[in-house]
Amino acid sequence: MTKEKERALEAIEEKADLIRSAADKVWEYAELSLQETKSAAYYCEILKKEGFQVEEKVSDIETAFSASYGSGRPVIGILAEYDALSGLSQKAGSLEREELVPGGSGHGCGHNLLGAGALAAALGIKAYLEDHPEEGAVILYGCPGEEGAASKAFMARDGVWKKLDAALTWHPEDVNEVATGSSNSCIQVQYKFQGIASHAAGAPEMGRSALDAVELMNIGVQFLREHMSDKARIHYAITDTGGCSPNVVQPRASVLYMIRSNHVAEAIGLEKRVDKIAEGAALMTETSFEKKFIDGLADTVSNFALERVLYENFREIGVPSYTSEEHDFADKLAMTYSSEEYLPGVAAEFDPDLREEVHELRKKNGHAMNEFLAPLYQGEAFKAGSTDVGDVSWLVPTAQIHVASWPNGCPGHSWQNVSCDGTEIGKKAAIHAGKVLAAAAIDLLTRPELLKEAREEFEKRTRAGYTCPIPKGAIPVIPD
Repeated sequence: MTKEKERALEAIEEKADLIRSAADKVWEYAELSLQETKSAAYYCEILKKEGFQVEEKVSDIETAFSASYGSGRPVIGILAEYDALSGLSQKAGSLEREELVPGGSGHGCGHNLLGAGALAAALGIKAYLEDHPEEGAVILYGCPGEEGAASKAFMARDGVWKKLDAALTWHPEDVNEVATGSSNSCIQVQYKFQGIASHAAGAPEMGRSALDAVELMNIGVQFLREHMSDKARIHYAITDTGGCSPNVVQPRASVLYMIRSNHVAEAIGLEKRVDKIAEGAALMTETSFEKKFIDGLADTVSNFALERVLYENFREIGVPSYTSEEHDFADKLAMTYSSEEYLPGVAAEFDPDLREEVHELRKKNGHAMNEFLAPLYQGEAFKAGSTDVGDVSWLVPTAQIHVASWPNGCPGHSWQNVSCDGTEIGKKAAIHAGKVLAAAAIDLLTRPELLKEAREEFEKRTRAGYTCPIPKGAIPVIPD
């Protein structure tokens, strides 16, 4: 641990109360995708006071921002998120389902912690740059709507990420590890059908059912599933059935589709096939439809060089530790869901030898919180989920870590996550993540050979070129 890194970590500790406050405030706001006005304003206010140059409404997204410090190159980007999920309002530190606001929102994915940890990293890097102003810059990006708007992809379309030499981020999880592998790209499209209302008994021949069109479209997509990649996924939700009266031919109906595939170019091709099914459904029912693009994002591109830098710093700094009271809470929270013999992390999932190592670490652990660093795995790994970090990774070398914020096997997007996010366990994770990211960034700022290696690997992995899933002129929107 160099003196420069020690100073950066001390700076984060000195700001620990501020970081905890940010995690708490955003947890309390619990704002949904593209509605994070309080959260974004709060971060912008903090960053201005801390001496960052703040730009608001990045890519014309109301709740996106950037905050930069330093000048010259290299430029290290830190990615922050702060949106919540609907229907997950939950009291902090509770061992049972207790809504804080009936029907309200909650941070089931821990983005209140993610943003606070990114803030911690930026503050640590800034402390280093204050003493070494000639060695580059840091930019903290506030990226709203990860859960339903893919703001990073819109920023990718606008070339925002091309100014960076590397991008680092983290995500709350149930394990301490360096993340790797590819994910699914994802495109969200809403199909809004329009028909003709009529009395369903008295004059059915006069009606043209938009709801029939939606149902026929869904059946068509069911048959498509046999003829798409094993890694592809298509999900849908009927967002408007046209009414609740069965004796009326429904004149309108809407369905929201989420189309995923391992590579973004494949997802775009699959989207075109879904479009044709919508056209066929409209023809069969003599209705019309409007296609509304919601968002899209790309698959992730690994960068082993950056992952090694993150791992070495994670190993050197260690992992969060917990009090007996925190262990007791986490152990009891883990009893509210079934995790059976679940082993956490990418290494356990994709490498049999490393799986055995994780198994031994879990046995020694003794508690529900994973108080160990999972071994570094660098190989082929694929997760069926999606993240707009993928669009960043197609334009600049990108890597991320996971820090244990919830008990082992805690289900994603759950009330248990929300409960834990509002406790000291979650805030410890945010502060710790900031330290690892800051230390890794200092290595990248001071050792040009690391960025050179990362760039060379990046160029090889992305030689096919980036296919942006965001059409020209599209803006982030919330589905109707």
